[in-house]
Amino acid sequence: MKRHVLIFGLVGGLLIATLQYTEYRFIVIEHSFEIYGALVAVLFAAFGIWLGLRITRRRETIRETVVVKEVLVPAEAGPFAPDTARQQELGITAREMEILTLVAHGLSNREIATQLFVSENTVKTHCARAFDKLGAARRTQAVQRGKELGLLP
Repeated sequence: MKRHVLIFGLVGGLLIATLQYTEYRFIVIEHSFEIYGALVAVLFAAFGIWLGLRITRRRETIRETVVVKEVLVPAEAGPFAPDTARQQELGITAREMEILTLVAHGLSNREIATQLFVSENTVKTHCARAFDKLGAARRTQAVQRGKELGLLP
C-alpha cells in the first residue's frame, strides 16, 4: 500500500513538473472545460470498472458455493426385491422404475440422462409419469411413497 502511494506521488509530481514546464497555466486557462470533462469521464470509467469487477466477483462466489450432504444408509441384511405386483398394479413401467431408483440414489435429471444415454427431457417425462402414478408432487415424496409401497429399498 505504501509502495503504491509513493509511486502515485512520484508519477503525480512528474506530471505536475511536466505541465509546469510546458506552461500548464495556458493549457488550463484555455481548455479548462475539456480537462474537467476528461477528469469526470476518467473517474466514471474507473468507478464503472471497479463496480463491474466487484459485482462479477460476488456472482462467481455464489456460483462456486456448493453444499454437499452425505447421508449414511445402513446396509440391509439381504438383497432387496421390489414388489412387482404393486408395480404392475400402479402401471409403472420398467424404465420409470429404473429412473425412480436413480432418483432415490440422489442423482439429478442430468446425471440420470447421462447414465442412461437418453435426453434430459426424456428423464423429466418418465419422472413426471412415475410421480403421477405414485401420487407425488416432488422427488422426495416419490421416493418416500416408493419405499412405503415396497418398490424401493
